[in-house]
Amino acid sequence: MGENKLIKAYDELMGHLYEALDDTLHSVAEALEIAKEKTSALGGHTQEEINKIADYVMRDIEHVATAPSQQHDNNSLSEWLKFDIDLIENFALDAFMDIADKTKVKLAALEMEAKQYHPYKSGEVASPGTFTCDACGKEIAFKSTSVIPKCPACQGDAFTRC
Repeated sequence: MGENKLIKAYDELMGHLYEALDDTLHSVAEALEIAKEKTSALGGHTQEEINKIADYVMRDIEHVATAPSQQHDNNSLSEWLKFDIDLIENFALDAFMDIADKTKVKLAALEMEAKQYHPYKSGEVASPGTFTCDACGKEIAFKSTSVIPKCPACQGDAFTRC
């Protein structure tokens, strides 16, 4: 799957997840399954690709929802993203934050399990933000949904979200 296709699938799945979570009758798991089905119905993606993208979306949402003392206002979000919100291109920020707020309540029970390390690897899709190379400490930042590249400094492939 090409990088642009991965990014498009990520954004499509995020949009479908937002719609499914808008109906408060659905749990996050149910909403994710609905989003995966809708994304699959659009065609162009294998089930394996959709599952991989769903994992990326949930990883990013869990990070926002379980971040310590995360206040979802412009200042703290800008700090989390490490750049001004006005620079974010092609990303449904309101939808993402709404999903994160809804999942924050639902993920409270999982917070103890969420303390495990969730590495970001080159080749994976991630939401906007700043990442630090685990090997050399170089920071890379994305203004929109992107595929994580190898570290430009050391060619490392494991990153931590700042």
